[in-house]
Amino acid sequence: MNQIELKNKLSEIKDKLDAIEQKAENRIYLTCKAENACAVNRFLLEDIGARFCVATGIDADDCFEIIYHYSYDQTGCCINIKAVISDREKPAIESITPFLPAAEWAEREIHDILGIDFKNHPNLRRLILADDWPEGVYPMRKEIKATNT
Repeated sequence: MNQIELKNKLSEIKDKLDAIEQKAENRIYLTCKAENACAVNRFLLEDIGARFCVATGIDADDCFEIIYHYSYDQTGCCINIKAVISDREKPAIESITPFLPAAEWAEREIHDILGIDFKNHPNLRRLILADDWPEGVYPMRKEIKATNT
């Protein structure tokens, strides 16, 4: 599948997306609400055949974002899914680990440092923070940084 066919294929899930952007020839950015993230990830993996690279989490002031990074190796294209989590009090998103085991540690790390609950994750225990780290304190949240400066 070439770049044009790839973009056409992505239009099949436009009802799950808030935006599709292509800021460079080999970069496609998809934005969706948290509740659609699993479906979009599954589509990239199973229908497109993209390769999952990693997931990252961001505290974006008014929301949290999970960015899922994929590579479409046939064309050298990078596809990023930005899943927006609006609830800052109890941020949660469905885990993609049940159908994509490679995401397990990335989701655990994001949970550790940002406090985002990955629902139905098979093993959401601490990964990088010490066992005696205080509950409810997430070092990469902006409110934590603001109190420590």
